[in-house]
Amino acid sequence: MQHAPVLAPLLLGKVLCRKLADKILRYPITETESYVGSCDTACHAYKGKTPRNSVMYKQGGISYIYLCYGIHNLFNVVTGCKDEAEAVLIRGVSGFNGPGKLTKAMQIDRSLNGIDLINSDELWLEDHGIQFEYTATPRIGINYADEKDKARLWRFVAQGS
Repeated sequence: MQHAPVLAPLLLGKVLCRKLADKILRYPITETESYVGSCDTACHAYKGKTPRNSVMYKQGGISYIYLCYGIHNLFNVVTGCKDEAEAVLIRGVSGFNGPGKLTKAMQIDRSLNGIDLINSDELWLEDHGIQFEYTATPRIGINYADEKDKARLWRFVAQGS
């Protein structure tokens, strides 16, 4: 397992794969953000375990998918050790910038919440040897967080994507 801010830039270039009835979609990851449990006021787990975020407390390597604004399913990779809630939000893939756009295009919804991304034949990651140079910036859409957490350079964007 990896600390989310360490793993998030390493996921850039990994290929997010989704099996549908008649095809497999494959898109390289181009943008990620890190969220780290009880020390990060931007993290869903900041105030502790709830039915919504309970998947984040499981061993890393599974999906955490939640509904945002009552509209968009957002896909995260759980990264921490058991009982240490950490996750990386996948914000973009080649061709689809924005976490809601990518999940809509890839038909990723909450029915895939908690799925084992290593052994699943529905949703998984592959390494095709793609490597991106990247820029680290503050995360976006977290105006509710403390100033120190808003300032963290935990958003990673592939250059040229």
